Amino acid sequence: MTEIITRDRVAGYSVGSLVTGAFGTVPGLLLLPYLTDSLGVGAAAAGLLVLLPKAWDVLFNPVAGRISDRIGPRRPLMLRGGIGVGLLFALIFAWPGGGGTWVEITFLLCATAYALFQVPYVAMMAEITTDYHQRTRLMTWRMAVLALAILISGAGAPAIRNATGGYQVMGIVFGALIVAGTFGVYLGTRGVTFTTEADHGAGWRVLLAAVRDSRPFRRLLAVFVIQAIGIGTVLAGVDYASRVVLRDPGLNTLLFVAFVGPALVVMPLWQRFAARYGKRVSFVVATLIFATGMTLCVLARVVPISVSVVFGGIAGIGYSGMQVFPMAMLPDVITAEEQRTGARRAGLFSGVWTAGETLGLALGPGVYGLILSIGGYVSSTDGSAAQPESAVVAALLGFSVVPAAIALVSLPLLTKKVEVSA
Repeated sequence: MTEIITRDRVAGYSVGSLVTGAFGTVPGLLLLPYLTDSLGVGAAAAGLLVLLPKAWDVLFNPVAGRISDRIGPRRPLMLRGGIGVGLLFALIFAWPGGGGTWVEITFLLCATAYALFQVPYVAMMAEITTDYHQRTRLMTWRMAVLALAILISGAGAPAIRNATGGYQVMGIVFGALIVAGTFGVYLGTRGVTFTTEADHGAGWRVLLAAVRDSRPFRRLLAVFVIQAIGIGTVLAGVDYASRVVLRDPGLNTLLFVAFVGPALVVMPLWQRFAARYGKRVSFVVATLIFATGMTLCVLARVVPISVSVVFGGIAGIGYSGMQVFPMAMLPDVITAEEQRTGARRAGLFSGVWTAGETLGLALGPGVYGLILSIGGYVSSTDGSAAQPESAVVAALLGFSVVPAAIALVSLPLLTKKVEVSA
C-alpha cells in the first residue's frame, strides 16, 4: 500500500524552505555587490570574503551531521540553529563601519548556525516517509515553497535596499523571515521520529568510509556541487547584469523574477514528468533546459529586455527541476545505505551533502568575482564608478555562458548508477 503523507506534514516541512531560501539567496545575490559597491572591497577580495565562511562550513557541516545523529530528535537542534541564523543574518549588514572584517566574522558565525539548522532539516526528510514517490511529492512542494522564498528574497531584498538607501533594514526584515520559517517548521514537524539506531561511533574515518562505499551518493553529490557552483554564479551576477550590462539597476528584480518565477508553475509538472520518466532522466532534461536558457542570455545586449526575460524564464524552468530532483533522489540513497548498514546515517550523509551545497554556492560568487577582476571591474563605495568595456563583457559572460557550461560539465556523472530504484 502506498504511504500517503498528510497535507499538514507536507506544509509543515516545506515551510522550512523560508529559511534555506532566504539564507541561500540574499547573500549570494547582494553580499558581493555590498562589498564591492558599498564597502569598496576589490572584486577578487570580495569573492574570497564570501567564499571563506562557506569553506569553513564544508568542514563543519559533517560535524553538524554527526551531532544531529547523536543527540536524538532533530527538531531542537534545528530550532536553535534557525534562530541563530536569523539574528546573525541581520548583524551581517548592521554595521557598515566595520568593513569587510565585520562582514566576514558575522557571516562566518551565521554560516555555522545555518549548518545546525540545515543538516537536521535535510536529514529529517528521509525519516518523514520511506515511499519513493511520496518523497518526490514532498520534495516537489518543499521546492515550490523554496521557489517562493527565493522569489520573495531575490525580488524583495534589492527593493528594500533601494527604497531605504542601504542594507540595514533589509537585513532585519529577512532575519525576521528566517526566524518565522524556523518556528514554522519546528511546529509543523512534530511527531517525526527516527527509524534506525544512531551510529554513535561515527567519526571522520567512518564518514569517509560511508561516502566511499556509496557510489550513487558520491556521483549525485558531485553533480549537485558542480551545479550549485553554476547557480551561485547566476545569483552573484544578477545585480551586475542589471547595473553594468543593461545599465538599469531596477531590472535586477525583473531578471530575478524571470529566473525563479517559473518554478512556482512548473514544479507540479516536474513531479508528473518524473512519475513517468524517472528522477534521473528528469534531472538530465532540467539541466539541458537550464543550460540552453542561460546560453541564450549572452544576447542580452542586442535583444529587447522582454526577450532576455523570456531567456531567463527558460533557464528558470530548468533551474526548478535542478532543485527538485537531486533532493528527491538523496533520501532514496540514504535509505538504501541505512538498510545496508543498519545504522542511522541520515545526518551523516546530509552533513556531507549540505557541505557540498554550501561550497558550491560559495564558489559561485568567488568564480564571478574572479571573472569581474579579470575584466578589470572598478570597485567603489557608492556604486558610481565607470566600468571599462572589458568589465561589462566579463559581467555578461559570468552571468550567462559560464553557468551554462558549469551545469553541462556535470552531466557525464549523471548515469544510471546514480539513481536508486523505487
